Amino acid sequence: MMSTTAPNPSTQAKPAPGSWDRSAIEALYTRPLLDLVFEAQQVHRRFHDPGKLQLCTLSNIKSGRCPEDCAYCPQSARYDTGVDTWSLPEVSEIAAQAQAAKAAGSSRFCMGAAWREVRDGAEFDRVIDMVKAVKALDMEVCVTLGLLNQEQAQRLKAAGVKAYNHNIDTSPEYYERIISTRRFEDRLQTIAHVQAAGMEVCCGGILGMGETEADRIGFVEALTRIDPAPTSIPINALVPVTGTPLGEQAIVDPLDMVRTIAAVRITVPTANIRLSAGRTHMSDEAQTLCFMAGANSIFTGDKLLTTDNPGTNHDQQLMAKLGLEPLTPEPQAL
Repeated sequence: MMSTTAPNPSTQAKPAPGSWDRSAIEALYTRPLLDLVFEAQQVHRRFHDPGKLQLCTLSNIKSGRCPEDCAYCPQSARYDTGVDTWSLPEVSEIAAQAQAAKAAGSSRFCMGAAWREVRDGAEFDRVIDMVKAVKALDMEVCVTLGLLNQEQAQRLKAAGVKAYNHNIDTSPEYYERIISTRRFEDRLQTIAHVQAAGMEVCCGGILGMGETEADRIGFVEALTRIDPAPTSIPINALVPVTGTPLGEQAIVDPLDMVRTIAAVRITVPTANIRLSAGRTHMSDEAQTLCFMAGANSIFTGDKLLTTDNPGTNHDQQLMAKLGLEPLTPEPQAL
């Protein structure tokens, strides 16, 4: 019978970031899949409540016209993808979205803007007001706004941001094959600013971009070297979009998602692993294996930025079948 007492992560032994070297991660990653998932499930139960799933909602607060050349992204101004574009909405609209998300079971509200970097001025001031409005609903606030400096990170923290999302996307070696308009080191610098400001780091990547198994191992290794470790790790499956350089890429094998999630769960045991983009291409059985491997969070709603996402009703039905309940975090200090 499943224990009704949730683990307390603060009482668990936490491996030091960087304690996994490349050879150890390779040996782990290439184990027989069932053995790997079995170990990941044991680790998961030591650090997390296996009966809980954190529901998150992601709002696209500024769409399209991004100057970056990320090969996977339909929001890049460099590609003809037909994506809808819009500027920042009013604060009241975002507050209403967050309220609806909370009513549907989400405890974390994320806001993403298709910017290369944060720029001081009226738009950033409005984002700060959005953060305060969502924070007032007693929800976890996460934002992803691109590169930012130390002062901007401090403003976001003061406004109530719990976590800043800034993905490394893939291995350092494969990164330059996917993006040329910012360096891998630029992402690490923004992560350092986030940590120095006292925000949590949300950092993950995308599978299915043509990377090799060695790149996936390198991606896991890069995550383990972030210190302090990310508290949130989104694992995305590429959703190929016509018009982008990766528009004809084959859908990633769901078992590769399972393998990577299991490796991340074992090497970064305290993080919430978010099964993110690409779930519409995954069966309920494949998603269940991802949860078995250590994923303990999903994004709800019909859209994930610009790509399709399973609807709330479908997610509720799957959770009911699996006996999973929404995670309700502890109230945040004001």
